[in-house]
Amino acid sequence: MLAFIARRILQSIFVMLAVSLIAFSLFRFVGDPVAQMVGQETSLEDQARIRTSLGLDDPITTQFASFAKKLVTGDFGFSYRTRQPISEMILERLPATLELGIVSLLISLVVGIPAGIYTALHRGGLLANSILITTLIGVSIPTFVIGIFLIFIFGVQLGWLPTFGRGDVVALGWWKTNFLTLDGLRSLLLPAITLGVYQLTLTMRLVRSEMQDVMQSDFIKFATARGINRRSIHFNHALRNTMVPVITIIGLQFGGIIAFSIVTESVFQWPGLGLLFLDSIRYVDIPVMSVYLVLIALMFVIINLIVDLLYVLIDPRVRSRSAAT
Repeated sequence: MLAFIARRILQSIFVMLAVSLIAFSLFRFVGDPVAQMVGQETSLEDQARIRTSLGLDDPITTQFASFAKKLVTGDFGFSYRTRQPISEMILERLPATLELGIVSLLISLVVGIPAGIYTALHRGGLLANSILITTLIGVSIPTFVIGIFLIFIFGVQLGWLPTFGRGDVVALGWWKTNFLTLDGLRSLLLPAITLGVYQLTLTMRLVRSEMQDVMQSDFIKFATARGINRRSIHFNHALRNTMVPVITIIGLQFGGIIAFSIVTESVFQWPGLGLLFLDSIRYVDIPVMSVYLVLIALMFVIINLIVDLLYVLIDPRVRSRSAAT
């Protein structure tokens, strides 16, 4: 087990080094940050002085070494546009994105898992086919279209829910939460549904596929032949084995929700990390773009590591293979 964890951590370190190099290299070519920081009246000499002070004239290897060293020590530098420490900008926006991701994931699980079970156990039924068709339509429509549609129906026509911003929040230290105010929860609902629709469909179809495979396995047939209660077969035997691979996907889904919340945050003007990344692209704020990409990669690496460990703990077959190697 310890050898398995050590291998995974070593692999994670190499992944983060590769991502850091990609992030550093990729954003060197998106534009001149100095041109975005200064006005037209700034002389070329002053621009050259700013470029030197930012280290943009240093060799690429020196710049990357400095970039990697700061990341390891937690010093993310400062924004070229706002001159604000990036760590403060991240901490200010992080609660909004995490709360949006958590609620979206809960929606996808609360709806997706029961729907997957029902469609697996009632193959060919009218309601099961209707659910499959509806989810297929939902996954085929772009996220921003779903968001605009929900805004039009529930915000413009019915006027039930806010259409932009976080609403009222409560500060718990540096963490500002939507969960403790009614207006904050109402503001959270539309973007969370928009972000959760695609994940809901994936969850439902995965549970349905795994459930159908498990129901065809020999031990389910044996349990049925023994006369075990059908409900017990479905939920104590089949569902338990179905959820093993689903747990892996759920962990990666949360990382995907955080990483791909950019469109939803843009549509609803949700002040999270995704909107911060879009603003940094608009103003060629290279440090913010690089740090964002590295943080998203780190989040995926951590989630993947946790999922691997849970997979080993849950499935004895994986545990025996990891112990053998």
